[in-house]
Amino acid sequence: MANTGNLDASIEQLLNVEKQMRLAGDVAGTRKAVTDILQLCFEARAWKTLNDQIVVLSKRRGQLKQAVTAMVQQAMQFIDKTPDIETRIELIKTLNSVSAGKIYVEIERARLIKKLAKIKEEQGLIAEAADLMQEIAVETFGAMAKTEKIAFILEQVRLCLDRQDYVRAQILSRKISPRVFDVDPSKEKKKPKEGDNVVEEAPADIPSLLELKRIYYELMIRYYSHNNDYLEICRCYKAIYEIPSVKENPADWTPILRKICWYLVLAPHDPMQSSLLNSTLEDKNLSEIPSFKHLLKQLVTMEVIQWNTLWETYKNDFENENISGSSLGEKAAEDLKQRIIEHNILVVSKYYARITLKRLAELLCLSVQEAEKHLSDMVVSKALIAKIDRPMGIVCFQTEKDSNDILNSWAANLEKLLDLVEKSCHQIHKETMVHKAALKV
Repeated sequence: MANTGNLDASIEQLLNVEKQMRLAGDVAGTRKAVTDILQLCFEARAWKTLNDQIVVLSKRRGQLKQAVTAMVQQAMQFIDKTPDIETRIELIKTLNSVSAGKIYVEIERARLIKKLAKIKEEQGLIAEAADLMQEIAVETFGAMAKTEKIAFILEQVRLCLDRQDYVRAQILSRKISPRVFDVDPSKEKKKPKEGDNVVEEAPADIPSLLELKRIYYELMIRYYSHNNDYLEICRCYKAIYEIPSVKENPADWTPILRKICWYLVLAPHDPMQSSLLNSTLEDKNLSEIPSFKHLLKQLVTMEVIQWNTLWETYKNDFENENISGSSLGEKAAEDLKQRIIEHNILVVSKYYARITLKRLAELLCLSVQEAEKHLSDMVVSKALIAKIDRPMGIVCFQTEKDSNDILNSWAANLEKLLDLVEKSCHQIHKETMVHKAALKV
């Protein structure tokens, strides 16, 4: 009780000093007085008094911004030294209420919310933690370091993915432009001009830009995996693969390159997939995993792939491939078979103008009904142009030309024919002249 009396007396004394300094407009003196009050409460381990004093001091008439900032910053150092979780949450909530709506302590408020969200997450309240984090729009904070902003948004995205709120996760992820990771940090540092906001240094626990790049793409892989968007997943792995620290270490890049190969094979055929496929085949590192190089080469080569042979060869690799702690799964195995069938149909369309459905089914190792279904799906998705004559059982891969195209092709053919006739006449004339010359001799 004596200690409590001494503490109250000391606080009363310092409150009078704080009032005099505040009314006199002495920034340094007011700041020292408020921090001394908080220090006294902390040393006495009077946590309730500390919370009360923070609220009282922040609400005093004409309280200086610098004093509030110093008070919030000092109290934040006491958070990790609290005796139990309830006291910690109470202190964070007090500081949150004090800093709410004040731009000059917006960074401190963001850090407080992050701490509180972490506690909620540890208690298993993921939805509550995600809601807390979404209250803060760090992209508008001019004084916050770029890496800290990115780390904060990534934390928001992660919590949304954890609670399976994929729509909000996508909206939040769009606040980060992937180009921000390609900026050279050494060239970026420049002295602030007069009147500019001074950007704070990021705290020590914030990862570097390249580490954040990896975290960003790993979160995007989780998002795209939900929709089985194989091409986007492949592009994310490609971005991780290009990180210098990954590319220098074979133990890091080998599993990532394997995943790039698998997702390239699983991705539907389109110009972007084709471009990525060819650029990956040119990668020298692919020679270190020859089975995957052979797999990609099969897709580029215009030859029919036997599904059964391919599955026997790669089944173990496919089932052992570990993606985010789980294997590729049955859905991916079905999609792989689908891609091989699509590849085979494209190959057949290159070599044949017309083919019977029966022969097409034989080449694809499918029944006639399955072959017709896959072919129809490709025509609908505009991956291929074909017509099926069902009564005759014939597939025609030739495109229907309009009258202008036909006339143009005829004109081109006539031009070629006349050119050949002219060349032939010239050769005959030449031979005749040579023959006449020989007779004269």
